[in-house]
Amino acid sequence: MAKTDDLRAKTDDELTSRLLELKKEQFNLRFQRASGQLENTAQVSKVRTEIAQVKTLLHQRKHAVM
Repeated sequence: MAKTDDLRAKTDDELTSRLLELKKEQFNLRFQRASGQLENTAQVSKVRTEIAQVKTLLHQRKHAVM
């Protein structure tokens, strides 16, 4: 999981691409959990937390310009 300072150093494009990667990972983890193949269930919450962090940073940057 990325630290907030590391995420803040990234550009908006990098954050957007990271968000897409995390969404894909979340999708795959959901499939693994549904089929009973997921071994590390804590990974699901870590991915959700990082998605929230990235979305929050993007939202803050979008509204800071105004």
